[in-house]
Amino acid sequence: MVHVATLVHDDIMDGAELRRDQPTANAKWGTSISVLLGDCLFAHALRLATSFSNNAICRRIAEAASEVCSGEIVQTQRRYDLKLSTADYYRIIEMKTASLFSVACELGAFISEASPLVIGALKNFGLKVGTAYQIYDDCLDLAGTEEETGKTLGTDLRKGKFTLPVLLTLQNRQGLDLTRLRDLLLREDRVDEEFLADLLHRAGALPAAAQIARRMLGEARQSLEAVPVNRYVNGLQAIADHLIGLVDRLA
Repeated sequence: MVHVATLVHDDIMDGAELRRDQPTANAKWGTSISVLLGDCLFAHALRLATSFSNNAICRRIAEAASEVCSGEIVQTQRRYDLKLSTADYYRIIEMKTASLFSVACELGAFISEASPLVIGALKNFGLKVGTAYQIYDDCLDLAGTEEETGKTLGTDLRKGKFTLPVLLTLQNRQGLDLTRLRDLLLREDRVDEEFLADLLHRAGALPAAAQIARRMLGEARQSLEAVPVNRYVNGLQAIADHLIGLVDRLA
């Protein structure tokens, strides 16, 4: 529910019209109602979290929700920032996306009264999978199609959000026209998609980003080695394997 709340607010900030082949709340009802809808989802999620007798569970969910919002604030503050580093980018997506994956895996183990070793392993699994998923999603925003994804694409660059493929291209030193790219990135109007696609291709940015995501997914699978094998662990491995397949299609 916290995740859905963030999507409602994301679609407002990005001006997105489609989400899962359906009109977004913002497109359907406007900004005012959509902001309140996202707020209500956040509030209801936290109210549900208080139903656990162990206060630590509610506290961790609240911490994760706070981290997600903080990550969005940092990302918004760093819009159109050509000095954004890949380390900055990783930290932002860990906060705004991976923190929810991580707390879900952590609390699943915690509620099941698993050992600290297993709780830590699953927390790390969620962090790695969540980070890799966001990298994949950011690549889709540049290279996917709206028919394939069912959502509005190209919003990151239009809103000045520099994601991993763009950052890798900016770091490239292979005689590319980076001056023009920097000028393009700082414009607050429609991006020259043909030029950008050509530049990303020549820099090998999408395969490079996909390789990083794939490495993280490998690390996520390795973290499960600390967890006794059962059908639930097999299910988590299947999630990582499925995402590896999606990432490989990008590469």
